[in-house]
Formats: sequence, C-alpha cells, structure tokens
Amino acid sequence: MTKTFINLNLFNGIEDKIYKNSYLTVGDNGKIIAKGIGVPDDNNEKVDLKNKYIMPGLINAHTHIMMNPITNKLEYLSETEVTFTALKNLNTLLHAGVTYIRDCGCPFDVDITLRKLQESGRLGGTEIVPSGRPMTMTGGHGDFKEGLNGEVTWGHLVDSPDEMRKSVRQEFKRGAKNIKVMATGGVMSSTDQVDDTELTQAEIHTAVEEAHTKHMTVASHAQGNNGIQISLDAGVDSIEHGIYVDEKQADFMKENNVYLVPTLNACAGIDKYGIGKIPDYMIKKNDLVKKDFFKNIGMALKKGVKVVVGTDAGTPFNSFETGTTDELELITQLGVKPYQALLGTTQYAAELLGITDNYGSLELDKVADFLVLDDNPLENIKAVAQVDKQVYKKGQLVK
Repeated sequence: MTKTFINLNLFNGIEDKIYKNSYLTVGDNGKIIAKGIGVPDDNNEKVDLKNKYIMPGLINAHTHIMMNPITNKLEYLSETEVTFTALKNLNTLLHAGVTYIRDCGCPFDVDITLRKLQESGRLGGTEIVPSGRPMTMTGGHGDFKEGLNGEVTWGHLVDSPDEMRKSVRQEFKRGAKNIKVMATGGVMSSTDQVDDTELTQAEIHTAVEEAHTKHMTVASHAQGNNGIQISLDAGVDSIEHGIYVDEKQADFMKENNVYLVPTLNACAGIDKYGIGKIPDYMIKKNDLVKKDFFKNIGMALKKGVKVVVGTDAGTPFNSFETGTTDELELITQLGVKPYQALLGTTQYAAELLGITDNYGSLELDKVADFLVLDDNPLENIKAVAQVDKQVYKKGQLVK
C-alpha cells in the first residue's frame, strides 16, 4: 500500500542540511515516489512522524557476520554454525538501524548464499554485498582452520598471481561482488605482525585486474605502510584499516577516489574490554598500534579522504548492535563534524558498495530505508544511537 510520511525533518544523506516540515511518499515497491514540503493533497494513507528527524538507513561497509564478538570463536566453525550466527547477526544489525552491509570475508561463502536468497525474495532484512572467502597467503592473516575437523580454511591460500587469478574467478562464479585481499598481517592472527607484508603487489594487481573486468571491487586489508602502498599501486578500491597510512598515501587516495574504511571500533573494543579475555598477543598488538591508528585516520579525514563507516563487526567485543553508531562517534572525535562522519554511512558508503542507484540517500526513485530519530544527527552524532529509534526497511516498519 502506498503511504505518505508527513511532518518530518529530513536529512537526505547528501547535503549538510535539514529539510523541515517535509514529506515522503513510498510506493508498493518500497521506493520513494514523491517528496516535498508540507502535507500533500493525496489519498494515500498518512503516517505522522510528529516532527522527528529522518535519515537514510545506516550502511556498514566492513562486517564479518560469521563471527560472535562475545565468544570470539574464529576457527573450527562448521558451515551450519556460520550460517546460524550470520542470520542472528543480520537480525541484530537491522534492528540497530543498519539496513545494508558489505561483508568482508566469510567461510564457506555463506554471505554469498544468503545474498542469493535475498535476491530471490526468500530472505529479507539487512542486505549484503558479499565477498565470499578472502585471499590470503599460506600462513597469513586469513589462514584459519574451519570445519569441525579443520578440513578447510577461511580464506583462499594464494601464493602466486596464477593462484590468485583462479581463486578470484572461483568467487566470481559463486556470486561475490567484492574481493577481499589480505595484504598485511593483523591483530587477530597469531603468527604475524600488523606491518608484515603478505601478498605481493603482483598478486594484488591480478585480483584487481580480474575483479574490475567482472563488475567487482577489491578491498585490501592493509594495516602496515608497505602493504598500503602496494595495494594502492595495484589499484584497489578501498583500504581497510589503514593503520599506518601516511600523508602521501592519503593525498593519493583523495586524488584517485580510493576509499578508507578504518574500523576504529575494532581497536576500541579490544582496548576497552579485551584484557584477560582474549589472547595476550592480540592485546599487545592492539596496544602497539592504537595511538598511531587514530592519529593517522584523523590526518586522512582532514585531507579529505573519503572515510567510510565499517566496524569489523564480529571481532572481539565489536558489537553488531552498537558498533556502527560507536564508529560514527569515534570518527567525530577525530575532529570532524557529524555531517562528514554521516557521509561515511550514507553517500560515501553507497558509492563504495556500488549501490547508489537505490541506496545511500533519500531521493526520488530510491529505496525507502530510513531511521526516525528524536534529535538532529547533524548537530549531535549521538542522536543516531537512540535505542528506541524507528527503523524502516523498504518503507515497512521494522521496529
């Protein structure tokens, strides 16, 4: 049924502006078919939003829906357990106001399977840009044992450009829309350091070459400076984490429209809750990088790099429920206005995910995914974290 939402104050996800006393009309297909100021003279059912603030549904560009941030179990997961956990996390995300995600690495390609169910109309809720299994070197960040007996690995083990080419093509065949490459070590892997360079530039370039000829993007897990550099030289679309990004690299990213997805909340969660609950090597590595991490991301923001909201949700103490809004707050604490942070979960995020035709802003002919807030998010970023906010997915009330 066509509905017209009236008496709302609109942040459209693009402009640093609130359109007061607005209305949105949503058609049977869940898309916005009319918008304007005042109350339109139509025969549609009216939904009075009582002068509350409306903004697009949140986009989180870096999640791991197969992980449980409390149990922190990463290895020896069965496909059934991964699927169960993923469905539970998707439900949590939706009720938190996250209406679209890009999942950045899932064993058994479960994220791809769930996306196919969404495309066929058999699964609703938070939508997914899937990456399938990530690309990692033997012994690298992503070489984790999965299956009840450790019979498979989380990532594809690639140790040459040819192996990379075949693995990317396998993910393409299965339905991935993004390719995740592990260019460096990471906090959660026990055998490496965050500044270890793992994949080669030639291997990453092969991933980019294959992905870009097949309408896929490439996201590079790149924490150390050299790993960031070879990823940029190879032509990736986004740098994930970017702990040791430098000024020259930030300038390059701005000039070449390369996105930065820092996942600050992953670091903050370990720092706040991790001591005594996760392995010491994770605590030590996190302590080593956290100061430089926040400083360098702040520098990139000030240089105008497009910083996209992603949380690494599922990593230790990194909540699917509050992580996305926590990330927004952490970004503003680096010295930018709420508007700049919000672009990272609306317009910029939709650009990176390749979904701007339908998502990322509240405009005509776009999907009516939106939040209803008591306070103005452009004045106070904490407004987005409102616990009892209303969430609409395709014009239908979720809660």
